[in-house]
Amino acid sequence: MVSRPLIGISTYLENKASWGIWEMPAALLPVGYPRLVQESGGLAAMTPPDDPKHAPSVVARLDGVIVAGGPDVDPGRYGAERDPRTGPAAGKRDTWELALIRAALTSGTPLLGICRGMQLLNVALGGTLTQHIEGHVKETGTFGTHTVTPLPGTRYGDLVPEPTEVPTYHHQAVDRLGRGLVASAHADDGTVEAVELPGMSWVMGVQWHPEMGEDARVTEGLVRAASTPHGF
Repeated sequence: MVSRPLIGISTYLENKASWGIWEMPAALLPVGYPRLVQESGGLAAMTPPDDPKHAPSVVARLDGVIVAGGPDVDPGRYGAERDPRTGPAAGKRDTWELALIRAALTSGTPLLGICRGMQLLNVALGGTLTQHIEGHVKETGTFGTHTVTPLPGTRYGDLVPEPTEVPTYHHQAVDRLGRGLVASAHADDGTVEAVELPGMSWVMGVQWHPEMGEDARVTEGLVRAASTPHGF
């Protein structure tokens, strides 16, 4: 039997969550994330916030990393003043997930950032974010859809060569690209919808939420890379 690669997925960290008779702090993850990894041929493991010094040890035990969606990135992480429409800071998540990203980049471990995860990848490489854009959130708490168009000749363009309707929920986006990153897909309004690091181990970010849809081509690409010795 061929061994399935182990994909670590970062989690939310909530001060109060409820299930059954319980209400207490929790590290949690929408089930769409592990489902998508499993359907793409991988094994899913949650990687809740920890001391950032442990990130290299965690990544060393994984074959691939997904940085999940979640709250807005603290604008102080990229040297910007807070826009009043930016949500509350999630300091422990920012610190931990930036450490995970840097450990994956250093080790060459295949890495996928989803929504907030793509934004953090950009920030980790010295890029900046637009703190608010109009029109990408249709209704609070409800995922919308819009078209994403790939750029030919990119890794994303090879995986998904045609314009595609994707599930989306975000109000922040990439502004200045981080070191080495290239845009590999755009929305109709020009918003950067996917980024990647060419010529390196498999590193990609997508602005939408593939875990909320049925198209697994991006995560299948991650799992394939995580199944190879050098992550290509």
